[in-house]
Formats: sequence, C-alpha cells, structure tokens
Amino acid sequence: LHVSPSGPTNTQNSPLRSSIILLIIILHWGIDLRPETCIEPFLNNLILISLVESELKSIGIFITIVIWLKKLSECLNESTHKNFNKKELFKNFENDLYLAIKNKISLNPILNSFQYTYHQYNIDVKLVEAFMNSMRMDLHKSKYLTKEEYEAYIYGSADVVGLMCLKVFVDGDTQKYNELKDSAMALGSAFQKVNFLRDLKDDHDILNRTYFPNTDLCNLNEDSKKLIIDEIEQDFSEGLKGIKQLPMEAKFGVFMAYRYYSQLLKKLKHTPAFEIKNTRIRVPNYKKFELLTRSYVKFQLNLL
Repeated sequence: LHVSPSGPTNTQNSPLRSSIILLIIILHWGIDLRPETCIEPFLNNLILISLVESELKSIGIFITIVIWLKKLSECLNESTHKNFNKKELFKNFENDLYLAIKNKISLNPILNSFQYTYHQYNIDVKLVEAFMNSMRMDLHKSKYLTKEEYEAYIYGSADVVGLMCLKVFVDGDTQKYNELKDSAMALGSAFQKVNFLRDLKDDHDILNRTYFPNTDLCNLNEDSKKLIIDEIEQDFSEGLKGIKQLPMEAKFGVFMAYRYYSQLLKKLKHTPAFEIKNTRIRVPNYKKFELLTRSYVKFQLNLL
C-alpha cells in the first residue's frame, strides 16, 4: 500500500462510486473487525485498495486501518502461525508499530501508511494502546466471564477502531469528534457483537473462545440469544444517530456498512438458537446489491 509524501490521493468524492467499491469488498470478503477473522485478500489486492483511496479518502483510510489490523492478526491466527512463537511475533510487531509512529516512517509499507494516518489525523496514542492490549488478550485469554472483561475487550478491539475512523471522517474537527464519539463507539460495538454471534460456532469449536459472559454457548437458548440481540439493537440505535451527523463524503459508506450489519442481525434474530450454534449465517449477495440500491435512494432523498 503506497502513500505518497503528501499523503493519500484526495480526488473529488463520489458517494455512489465509493460505496460500490465498499460493497465489492463486502461481497467478496466481508468486513470483520476482529483481526483473527479479517481475510487474506485485504493484503493481496492492493490495486483495489489504491482505487478505494483515490475514490474516497475516508474509506481509503478505513481500509488502511483494517489492513493494519490484519497484519497484526497474522501473529494471532491459529492456522497461519501455529508453529511459531506468537508472543514473540506480537512483541516484534508492536515494537515496529511504535517505532513507525515515533520516527514517522517505516520500511513496512503497511505500518508506514498507518503512521501517516496516525499523524495526519492526530489519532490519540491511547486508542492504539487499547487496541494492542485487547489483541494481546487473544494470546492467552479464551473466555470472558464477566461483563467488565467483555466490555474491555470490545472497547480495545472495536470501539477504538470506530474512534480512529471517526478522526478521519471529521477531518480533524475536535468538536465534531467529541459530539460523535459515543455513537462511533456504539457502532463499533454493534459490529463486533454481530461478528461474535455470527461466528459463534468457529469461535467456540475451533478457537475455543467464548466472548459472551454468563452465556452457556454449548446450550444456547432463545432467551440468551434475545438478550444478546437486544443489546446489539441498542448499540445500533445509538450508532445510527451518529451516522446521520457525519460529513456527506463519509456518511453513505458508513450507512452502507450499518445496513449490511443490520441485515445480518435481522437474519440472526430469525434463526433458531441451535442453528446459530451449528452454522455460519450469511447475507446473500443479491441482498447486498438490494441494500446498496435502497441505501443510495435513501441517501439521495436524505431519508437516513
């Protein structure tokens, strides 16, 4: 991923073109905020990523941040580095990250792109530290038994990603950032919790991870599922308030992601608990195209 000395290219923004590109990403790979489940093509298809950067700066930076997350995930993924010392890989990556931020340059193109974004948009180092702390948990922690542990992990793995992206979306406007930060965190939490629920089977059976506290995932029932979904719907409601107040060039892309995850939650809501535990629920591609067209109409008519 190349970032010129003057930063990512900033051409005239087109919400439709940029959201179509975002939809292509969703169609082929999906967007999962958990680093261990971000998919390899994010790193491989640099041409598409460069296209996104040239089409819409904010979405391009979002992809930059996601790629950074994916790079870190290579230290944490069970299948990718099962024969290597993950703690050492993580430590080395963390050192390289903070050196890139300190020196404002890195020979690692992904870290170099991230450090540019970090400095250009004045991202708080505490957000980066919180993210790294949550990812460090994945090296040794597999069960989150209390609400406090659960919320701390989600804050570091999802909420701060929303806050980093918000820094870019408001283009350094501190007042706007402070007004929208609660909504950005709620939206990040909602996305993450939907991922948890959708990937229940793989997390439990393959990675041996349990994120939802006070929930027996071996015997997930409708009452437990309803409590989880009610919590996610509250997060989505708060997140939508913030989406409506985003700058025009960022609003449609984020609204599309919101619509996609809302549709996924709707499918999970109408799927029996025992089936969620035994399969991975998806949104069909034709439905994603429908979401794009309907969302664009709402966007044009200012009906968000």
